[in-house]
Amino acid sequence: MTRPLTTLTYEVFVADPIPQNVSELVPNGDRRMFSPLSTTLIYGAHDAVLVDPPLTIAQGNAVGDWAASKGKRVTHIFVTHGHGDHWFTADMLAARFGSDVLASPGTIRQMQRNVSLRDVLWDKTFPGQIPSTPITAKTPPGHRFQLEGHDLIIVDVGHTDTDESTVLHVPDLDLVVAGDAIYNGVHQYLSESANGGRDAWRKAIDIVEALQPRWIVAGHKNKELDDEAARAIAETRQYLDDADALLQRHANPLNFFNGMLERYPSRLNPGALWSGAKTLYGAPR
Repeated sequence: MTRPLTTLTYEVFVADPIPQNVSELVPNGDRRMFSPLSTTLIYGAHDAVLVDPPLTIAQGNAVGDWAASKGKRVTHIFVTHGHGDHWFTADMLAARFGSDVLASPGTIRQMQRNVSLRDVLWDKTFPGQIPSTPITAKTPPGHRFQLEGHDLIIVDVGHTDTDESTVLHVPDLDLVVAGDAIYNGVHQYLSESANGGRDAWRKAIDIVEALQPRWIVAGHKNKELDDEAARAIAETRQYLDDADALLQRHANPLNFFNGMLERYPSRLNPGALWSGAKTLYGAPR
């Protein structure tokens, strides 16, 4: 006799923006901040999977306490892509919970790249705040693993706001945990979107949409917004389209920044937009 599957649930912890060790202000006068970070806990009756652990030790401890408060055994920690803000606390949380860390081969390659950038990027931006970052992730057979009998499927989507990204599809929840393939109310990171990157990102969005999710957890989201998939997909696409239009129209990063800010006055963290603008126009970051 087959035992019926337990019901799955998901919850999201959004780490608030934190200041960067950067003296330059954003042109609108904002202090340079890092975007809010989403960590997802998917759980059943007894076990749980944690997706995209955050960046700093303080954020990791807060996520760990939150996950522990659910009273579940965290069996796996999954990483959607290689940017350090989505996995640098994976090892400390895996040690806390006795979890296995999972990622695709492409994501593991990008994790290695981000570790190589620690001295010149991450540790300069967040001095003394990042834990040890050994890469212990493995790829499960068939790009899938289970949570209390439910399939969790790793889907390669290619370039999003960085190379070799994935999303985690949970069909029994109509859920995609999208990493940075989809944004939700936060300015999108465009610094790696030149040379066809935005077109590749659109293809990644198409892959996510083809999964027909009802809910999407974006890697960077405004915690006041819901996870409704159709809206988040449409808004992420439109942002790229507007960026293309304004890049054609404006000859310098400041005018591009102001044009995007006029179109998206309520999106969080204009500093991410400014970083992208300067990179796309060839100015130093």
